[in-house]
Amino acid sequence: MNLQRFFILACCFFSSVLMAAPVTSYLPNETSYATNIPTPEQILGLTIGERHLRHAQLTQYFSALAQASKRVKLTQIGKTNEYRPQFLATISSPENLKNLTSILATRQDPQAKSPLVIWLGYSIHGDEISGANAAMVVAYYLAASQNKAIKELLKNTIIVMEPSINPDGMDKFVQWATMFRGKADNSDPEHIEHHQGWFTGRTNHYGFDLNRDWLLLTQTESEHRLKYFYLYHPNVLADFHEMGANNSYFFQPGIPSRTNPLTPKGNVELTNLLANYHAKTFDKHQRLYFSQESFDDFYYGKGSTYPDINGAVGILFEQASSRGYQQQTDNGLLTLEFAIQNHVLTSLSTINGAWKNREKLAKYRHDFYQQAENAATKERFSGYIVNQNDDRYRLNAFLDKLQQQQIKVYPLTNDFRNKGKIYPAKTSYYVPLKQPQYRLIQAIFAQPTQFKDNTFYDVSGWTLPLAMNINFDKVERTWGLKLAKTTWQAKHKPVNKLEANAYAYVFEWQNYLAPKLLNSLLSQGIEAKVATKSFTTLIKGNKKTFAAGTIMIPAGLQKKSHWQAILATASQQANIDLFSLNTGLTVAGIDLGSRAFSHLTPIKVLLVGGKGVSQYEAGEILFYLDQQLNIPVSIVEHPRLANVDLSHYTHIIMVDGNYSKIDEKIEFKLSAWLKAGGTLYAQKRAAKWLSDKSLLKVDFVSKNHIKQLFDTDELTYKDKETLAARKRISGAIFNTRVDISHPLAFGYQQNNLPVFSNSTLIMQKPSTPFVSVLSYTDTPLLSGYSDQHLINTMAHTPVIIAHDLAKGRVIASVDDLVFRGYWYGTAKILANSLFFSKAFSTTMN
Repeated sequence: MNLQRFFILACCFFSSVLMAAPVTSYLPNETSYATNIPTPEQILGLTIGERHLRHAQLTQYFSALAQASKRVKLTQIGKTNEYRPQFLATISSPENLKNLTSILATRQDPQAKSPLVIWLGYSIHGDEISGANAAMVVAYYLAASQNKAIKELLKNTIIVMEPSINPDGMDKFVQWATMFRGKADNSDPEHIEHHQGWFTGRTNHYGFDLNRDWLLLTQTESEHRLKYFYLYHPNVLADFHEMGANNSYFFQPGIPSRTNPLTPKGNVELTNLLANYHAKTFDKHQRLYFSQESFDDFYYGKGSTYPDINGAVGILFEQASSRGYQQQTDNGLLTLEFAIQNHVLTSLSTINGAWKNREKLAKYRHDFYQQAENAATKERFSGYIVNQNDDRYRLNAFLDKLQQQQIKVYPLTNDFRNKGKIYPAKTSYYVPLKQPQYRLIQAIFAQPTQFKDNTFYDVSGWTLPLAMNINFDKVERTWGLKLAKTTWQAKHKPVNKLEANAYAYVFEWQNYLAPKLLNSLLSQGIEAKVATKSFTTLIKGNKKTFAAGTIMIPAGLQKKSHWQAILATASQQANIDLFSLNTGLTVAGIDLGSRAFSHLTPIKVLLVGGKGVSQYEAGEILFYLDQQLNIPVSIVEHPRLANVDLSHYTHIIMVDGNYSKIDEKIEFKLSAWLKAGGTLYAQKRAAKWLSDKSLLKVDFVSKNHIKQLFDTDELTYKDKETLAARKRISGAIFNTRVDISHPLAFGYQQNNLPVFSNSTLIMQKPSTPFVSVLSYTDTPLLSGYSDQHLINTMAHTPVIIAHDLAKGRVIASVDDLVFRGYWYGTAKILANSLFFSKAFSTTMN
């Protein structure tokens, strides 16, 4: 039987009423299977779809499969935050697996001939569980089939599977669904089984959507995977998801007008070509499906789009979700088994389509990289220069993201003048355009503000150096640009040694991890103060100026034994220099005993959570404070606030959410806690709620005002979606002006700071001075889409307001300061809100 005929038959075997059944019931009847290869039911004691499987069971089956089959090789690529293993299953002929190392080495050269590589990634959203179950069926099929066509395919193809991209989220969901499943089948959509609690299984341990993190690389799961993505360099990557229960089945291409212009036309053509194989399969089974609707291919941080900027073809598959075992929908009874069937079908149609078009895919990959370097030579500039003088950690974090994505970055060996600005060699680097990752470089650095289609499924702007507040510019003339011969490599810099008899020790606040060091010291009983004004002192005979925000540890105030050992250890762990000062008398500015040094105290943070609160923004706060700064965060669901003694906490954080169900008792408690000296930080709708309750003394631009900005007189019904897109900010980057003298802006040296905005909440400009920490500039849009009416309305309005409320402080932001974990640029303001909230005092009129 030839391979094409075999795959056509293989995709025609399903019964639309198949319930939980042995794996062979999902597979072709005319195929024989090796009896020594175990089925899932033999290993797990369960048939496919009978129960939601935990990640450990998934791992158990794949381990057994790899042990029994010479076609399967298992590779652990890392561990999640909850210490579950991440693994890949590579499936090919025994000969290919024996030579896998050399084959993958060959694939590093896109011009070299090598086998077709297909990557199948399942259930990156942990509660979209049908994918992980389908992975077992597909793996068994490829490992056990005795059909000659499959053996032929595996001789010339490497299939790499990631059966569960999000193990922590998977188990979170399985626990929920299993806990509420009864003995009797219940397909009622209102049953609790289909409605997860807060912090759903969609996200990972920290509440992050891993399907937005391919480009950003903030989460450990993403970093582990990307290393192997570039090791295998797939020709095709299939990304299996679920969507709302009342849908059918989607496969790409998405909406044509919303494809990122950096994606070559050849990619779109191949995506359309492969779509024919999926359509043919579903047509034979009379299954509903759709394409070129709803979803797009614009943002490169998703599993189906990241391959598009890396010489491969990414394909998104979305199956209607039962979000449990079964659910009544507009299209009838939807079962987990039916969802598994569909993902098995498109897994096989992907393999079939890729195999039949392997030569086209190989040529596309070859041309992609060759054309990239040719296109780079046609640009009006040669590359980007990046620089960060005052925060080596943030700069290295940015360069590391580039390096992980195989972008070559070169250190400068001499200072370089570009457009009238001097870039010091010690803190500046050059990213040439002419390299294989040319398109990805443009995706990371570009700042588009004009688009063919202004509707976006996800964000429209994500420029990484803006997000991380890294100085960068295009280099149009390279005369005088001297570079190292080797690319950037991270180097560990030892910290200063402490002088035993120092009068005081100080460290600067510019470093991204300075809050981590301060919290470590305060939590261990070290007495510390923050300078609210600058000062200049002598360090080993040389003058050095310390900016406002510098932290001082006076020797005379310390009460802990071995306190200097605590300092030394904390400094080494944070890799931040402590400077030893031998006198309290400074050369200029405030002396060390000045009242301009504000005393600092340990913090204890409460994060308000629960239904209605954004799990994404709560997760971002948690990740920044817990993972990056090692600050414990107590999450309390808002209904429980009534029974919590708030006096145990110094700070309360409220992120975007619907707080309308908070009753008057809790409102009174929050108000009393605030007025007694607490600090409340709120962002977006939480800030609006505080304003409505008169706890935040600022007004917001009304929804009606924003509505009236748009003329609708000549619009017809077909313009409805376009108008909705104009009225929202789906995710763009704006410029702000910073009051760098304000304690909440300590650590910032420049007057401008990019911020990320994805809402139309706009604060009115207050008449009271000194309360606006950040304000949008007069022409704020830097990257992404926003309608000009909204841009004009935002101009000069505050982003962050901070003021007293009796003895307490209220700090409010209309934007997300730690968006998706990669907004290093604005994150420091959140830390400042915790440590320096009593270092300022401003009263609203």
